[in-house]
Amino acid sequence: MKIKYSWFIIMLFAIMGQTGFAQNSIKGKVTDKSTGEALPSANIYIPEQSKGTLTDKNGKFILKNLPNGKVKIQFSYIGYKTIIKTLFLNDTDTLLDVRMDQSALQAEEAVISGGSYSTQHENAIKIDLIKNKDIEAAGTPTFMAALANVPGVDMISKGTGVAKPVIRGLSMTNILMLNNGVKMENFQFSQDHPFIVDEFGLDRIEVIKGPASLLYGSDAVGGVINLIKEKPAPTGKVIGDYNAQYHSNTEGLVTNLGVKGSSEHFFWGVRAGIKSNEDYKDGDGNRVPNTRFNEKSFKANIGMNKSFGLFRLYYDYNRPELGMCVGNSVSRVIENGRKNNLWYQDLTSQIISTKNTLFLKRYKIDLNAAYQMNNRRLQTDESMPAFEMVDMDMNTLSYEAKAYLPSTESSEYIIGIQGADKTNKNHKAPNHVIPNAHVSDFSVFGLAQKTLFNKLEMQAGARYDYRYISTDAETNKDAVNKNFGNISGSLGATYRITESFLLRANLASAYRTPNIAELTENGMHGIRYEQGSSALRSQRNYEADLSAHYHSKYIIADISGFYNRINNYIYISPTSDSTASGSRIYRYSQTDSKIYGSELSVDILPVDWLDVNTSYSYLIGKQDNGNYLPFIPQNKLRFEVTLKKRKIAFFRNPFFKIGGLYAAKQNNPAMFETTTDNYFLMNAGIGTEIKVENQMISLSIQANNLLNETYIDHLSTLKDMGYNDIGRNISVNLKIPFGIK
Repeated sequence: MKIKYSWFIIMLFAIMGQTGFAQNSIKGKVTDKSTGEALPSANIYIPEQSKGTLTDKNGKFILKNLPNGKVKIQFSYIGYKTIIKTLFLNDTDTLLDVRMDQSALQAEEAVISGGSYSTQHENAIKIDLIKNKDIEAAGTPTFMAALANVPGVDMISKGTGVAKPVIRGLSMTNILMLNNGVKMENFQFSQDHPFIVDEFGLDRIEVIKGPASLLYGSDAVGGVINLIKEKPAPTGKVIGDYNAQYHSNTEGLVTNLGVKGSSEHFFWGVRAGIKSNEDYKDGDGNRVPNTRFNEKSFKANIGMNKSFGLFRLYYDYNRPELGMCVGNSVSRVIENGRKNNLWYQDLTSQIISTKNTLFLKRYKIDLNAAYQMNNRRLQTDESMPAFEMVDMDMNTLSYEAKAYLPSTESSEYIIGIQGADKTNKNHKAPNHVIPNAHVSDFSVFGLAQKTLFNKLEMQAGARYDYRYISTDAETNKDAVNKNFGNISGSLGATYRITESFLLRANLASAYRTPNIAELTENGMHGIRYEQGSSALRSQRNYEADLSAHYHSKYIIADISGFYNRINNYIYISPTSDSTASGSRIYRYSQTDSKIYGSELSVDILPVDWLDVNTSYSYLIGKQDNGNYLPFIPQNKLRFEVTLKKRKIAFFRNPFFKIGGLYAAKQNNPAMFETTTDNYFLMNAGIGTEIKVENQMISLSIQANNLLNETYIDHLSTLKDMGYNDIGRNISVNLKIPFGIK
């Protein structure tokens, strides 16, 4: 079912009336608040317009050709507290002098995943940030593992190359991954099918924990992970960077090179990278067979920035080859190596997307569209029967239109529509994990944000989603023709008790429709037999969460608690049944459940050269019948102590850090799971920047599992095969920026 949406766009333009094009500018000076000294090369950025610049040697800056309306402008400088200001432009030149405080702790940043460009403190929903430098410093062969440093976020893994995020105990199609705002669609219904994304060219990752269906649809009942692309080059600059990384455990090599440029009205960028890893070794030095993985990627973008609109076009290409440590491969892949020969996922993802914003007097319109082409092939070996092979395409056309209605300093209103058409097609390989299928989505939503008494930030919204699923009949699969429709809603508030102390409360109700696999599967999927059911109903989540935030010059602290009631929770688990050939049957089931827990994080800077960070996450997931839910992570405590200085001799921003992770024993396994022992990992790192001419070269060394502990995490799918997680890994990271113009 295809739904036309041009009428909506026409209506929006009709109510706008005549438009005028503005010629605003912002200029000023950035200085140190305590000394009054100018701060050269401070970064000034307007996220709504993907436009920024750097201060000159006197701390001065200017941004021209800006639209009318409300804008956020962000000022950042290494070693200083980021400043975010809200301005209303109306055919004027604005003079803005900014004085910045020295601080190694960043209390807030500008974020975009909450529905509009805002600061973290303005959002009723807490949004966690992982910056690009934090991903690089994680020292893990796959960047997905860096996400697990956020309290409440974990990973289901199958070795080092295959990892799926878990947010507060929910995973698979309960979690939505966005690539620069585009919903990723690449067979994420299984723990063995990772999202096809990489860390190359990212500025940061934003994480929403809890139901976010209001803004993002059915598949966001558990949370959202939004990968934000790097910013364009400052106006008038052509710059680039080369990045290299080596991992001792997997003999892993990771490199990528990017170049980008920007003029007054145009910007562009290209980036390419490769990854190559051998099989990993556990703490006892034992090789875990066929966990090798390789990947190639290429990305390009071009954009135009005018006072009447911002227009951007992106192309992303990823080609990972992921070794599968399964029973059949263990006996066949005898020697270590990089090349994938037997039993590996051969994946291809291409995304063409466009993001456009029109500035129409007091209105702003977002018009976004994307086309994804995903191919998944499972390469086995010549000894396997033909039915073990897989070759299928998932192509998705998605669109979005959002209107930002006239706002004030204390209010903002958004209405919009979203939709998608997804098609799955099997090729010659006779094993159809899921049948040929078509899925059509359409939704309409509204969101309102209001500030009361200059202290209370309120956010409320509602959404209606419609989904139609149609599949072909096959020998062991009946045809499915079903439609689902339901309403999601949320109400949240942030109360600013003082400038430094905030309280947040949220109530949200969201739903998730069964996916194609859950409705239709009935056959071998990799090495196990999986069964779905066309009788599955929509899953409904009700979540309440309460959190508190405190920040000062010396401390940032967050504590939160949540309770998630889930009716008709959809999950897959092994059963006591087996096929005629002896394969255990894994079956999709539904049950009423609840997941509840809490998270705590504290970052303390007692003196300017010492940073102490710790976090703890606690989680319980239970069915109403008293059984525990599968894939619930262990409770975990993390800590890190960092020693740092601005300058030692010719070393800039040198640091040394040591930290650890303690995972408590998982005594609450689901049926057919087993308990998992506790473990402790110690990590350490050292790094610095060295100035060569006008460029700052970054060099760091990170050692994970420094004591070479032999352990297994509860969420490792290799646990049943008796394989442990990765042993000591020492990574060397090098970043060389360069300027062409």
